[in-house]
Amino acid sequence: MSTANQDLEAFRAEARAWLEENFPKSLAGRASEYMAMEGGKELTGEARTWVERLAERGWGTPTWPSEYGGGGLSASQAAVLQEEMRSAGAFNPIPLRAGMGVTMVGPTILEYGTEEQKQKHLPPIARGEVRWCLGYSEPNAGSDLASLSTRAEDAGDHWVINGQKVWTSGADISDWCGALVRTDPKAGKRDGISFLMFTMHQEGVETRPIRLISGASPFCETFFNNARADKTDLLGPLNDGWTVGKRLLQHERASQTGAMDTGGRPAPLQELAKRYVGTDESGQLADSDLRSRLATHLMESKAHSLTLSRVAAEARGNPNVSAAASILKNTATNVAQTRAELTLEVMGHQGLAWEGDGFTEEEVNAVQSWLFGKAMSIYGGSFEIQYNIIAKNILGLPETTQKG
Repeated sequence: MSTANQDLEAFRAEARAWLEENFPKSLAGRASEYMAMEGGKELTGEARTWVERLAERGWGTPTWPSEYGGGGLSASQAAVLQEEMRSAGAFNPIPLRAGMGVTMVGPTILEYGTEEQKQKHLPPIARGEVRWCLGYSEPNAGSDLASLSTRAEDAGDHWVINGQKVWTSGADISDWCGALVRTDPKAGKRDGISFLMFTMHQEGVETRPIRLISGASPFCETFFNNARADKTDLLGPLNDGWTVGKRLLQHERASQTGAMDTGGRPAPLQELAKRYVGTDESGQLADSDLRSRLATHLMESKAHSLTLSRVAAEARGNPNVSAAASILKNTATNVAQTRAELTLEVMGHQGLAWEGDGFTEEEVNAVQSWLFGKAMSIYGGSFEIQYNIIAKNILGLPETTQKG
């Protein structure tokens, strides 16, 4: 066995022993209760204790530098930790409790932030104490984000922000926001944009939740009326926020590929199918056509998982997020949406669940997840945007959209 593999096995033993000592057994297998969209809820009892222990160890953000509250682990060690957490029935609620903090804002601050900004913002994110949202899309600036009109004016020691954002996930329960704003209205479309960070707890910020057909939604409209951002909370160079903002979106796409495994997975679809559809005398699914389509889905899911592992292995030692994230974002979406469709088909008429005593919580959640999952093809950059990125940056095809 190589020295590297020996080191990993030693770390595996360390992680297993730590989980055995610190993960409350009463929480095993209960990830869904604590990993819901309502990540802003106050935790009590052993759930709170578990978050505190994870934060103290730095394993809520395992690959972040230890000086900023992270675990200082390598990507390989983080993968081993995920495996051991899954084996123990454990889960990591800190990324969801931090909103966009762990997956997007934090990694971008690590790259573009000053030392003061890193010390100020990263440790509270790593502890799951501060929840972040992002101010990107606007009513007239969706996929064409560079058309944004929310502006920030220099007021000496601070910025004054006015405008509106939309589809601001978790804005109503967030503590801080990272937003793209126009700081030079005379500059070109992609120039004169800056990335500002500011507290949501101020009079100049108003949020209005947007209710979706799924019955639950993290989305909000967000209005800024003379909101304030400190001069020290400009992330990256003034008027070069487009570069910072694009980099953050790369981190978002990476987080949507399945790379951010926080533990706690749904029951295997094949077991669900056997329960609802039934089996024949040989123990196989009674519906042969469904059996074939289910097998195809499981193979595609496994292929996505293996490709994700290969890309992660090839990226070791390279901190940059490649355009491969766009491929993986689209395949992750296909896998998730296909699973949702198959789940409802397997459930039959119980897959029409909405409310009432005739449906279980599992069935209601399946329908809501199916409806909400339709948005995966749009948020984080639509399917079409990812295909443009793949065409340009991977296949080397000529630019056919706007430059920049």
